[in-house]
Amino acid sequence: MRAYESIALGIPEILLPQAGLDLTKWAVIACDQYTSEPAYWEKAAGLVGDAPSTLHLIYPEVFLNEPEPEKNARIGRIRKTMADYFARGLFNSAEGLVFVERTTGGKTRKGLVAAMDLEHYDYRKGSTTLIRATEGTIIERIPPRVRIREGAPMELPHIMVLIDDPADEVIGPVAAAAGTLPKLYDFELMLGSGHLAGYRVAGRALEENLVRGLTRLAEPRAFAAKYGLKDGTPVLLYAMGDGNHSLATAKTIWEKTKEAAGGAAAVKNSPLRYAIVELVNVHDDALAFEPIHRVLFDVAAGRDLVAEMKAFYGGHVRYESLCCLNMMKAAGDSQTGPAHRIGLITPEGFGVLEAEAAGSNLPVGTLQNFLDVFLKDKGAREIDYVHGTDVVAELGAKPGNMGFYLAGMRKTDLFKTVILDGALPRKTFSMGEAWEKRFYMEGRKLA
Repeated sequence: MRAYESIALGIPEILLPQAGLDLTKWAVIACDQYTSEPAYWEKAAGLVGDAPSTLHLIYPEVFLNEPEPEKNARIGRIRKTMADYFARGLFNSAEGLVFVERTTGGKTRKGLVAAMDLEHYDYRKGSTTLIRATEGTIIERIPPRVRIREGAPMELPHIMVLIDDPADEVIGPVAAAAGTLPKLYDFELMLGSGHLAGYRVAGRALEENLVRGLTRLAEPRAFAAKYGLKDGTPVLLYAMGDGNHSLATAKTIWEKTKEAAGGAAAVKNSPLRYAIVELVNVHDDALAFEPIHRVLFDVAAGRDLVAEMKAFYGGHVRYESLCCLNMMKAAGDSQTGPAHRIGLITPEGFGVLEAEAAGSNLPVGTLQNFLDVFLKDKGAREIDYVHGTDVVAELGAKPGNMGFYLAGMRKTDLFKTVILDGALPRKTFSMGEAWEKRFYMEGRKLA
């Protein structure tokens, strides 16, 4: 692999499905979507059938709570299918970056599929590496993912990593040259999720230009001046957008590999040092930051969540019942003062919680700090993080459940917030709705 270590970038050998396969069946959405909507995955399975598909190569997280025997059997089937696809010659490979165009809702998001050097990534809060998590990492979610990735012969990425490039000097020139690049794929995605096209970034001139662009973004003095920071502040070049737990999984396996080998030098050429991701400019017009809402399942009988939240925050919480979903949404979205507004959905109706709470700059932090304690005290069986107002309203209104609606954050605030405050509360934002997420398309050999 050709590598530019100073900017944590690798030029990977990409695997793509051979010509003639049905790409609409091949590409499926990220495994961490629709985690409370098994009907979506049933539709996808019905559409795919036995056709070659990444659906047979991933572990949809809607199934993560299945019993251990079923879990082990599913992982075994994934490994067997990967080996079978290689044996049948279903992949073509070529070295180079891939320029991606994803069209949804009349807008086209542009990205670059590249390899990230895991030596320059640390998902822990307060890290100062070139690649950082933007939200809190749930450590308990890593081991199941390690079981799936560890020892697998290939990786499939749904990871999106952001750069803060207002002048569009990195991806912009590649996008401008797309009409001259070899087209790798161009097709409609399943279940109304838009269109996907990919082009091989051929020729060293484009590659060298984007490397220069990333190098400029990583220049320490320019970085400090850009954000009004002190000289010497560690550079944040890449901020996690989607798939942080998947990148954390790759990092965990890389650290285990180094430890077993006696250090990085012993495995310096290992493909496990890198993980492939899609790079996207945070200023891309088609990139929208959407809030991630919360749903509690099977709230314990006799528990008064509003009263407990008031007690948790010393009485600095008030609740107002509202007539309908639209009023609740408007109340959350119109927040301007220091008090944090959070929409609440229960089987009894809609309302808004307003908390004057210290310890978090965002409503999501105020809510999550309380919910962590509420769940630890067995206030509910389970929590899920969902996309879309309609989804949180539907799930929150079911008997025994509660839903929490949160307003979004401005994407232009992301980098400086992470630099100054460290990682945001987990599941703070989502880049688009669930159906707009990255689909599995490209792969890379790991063994």
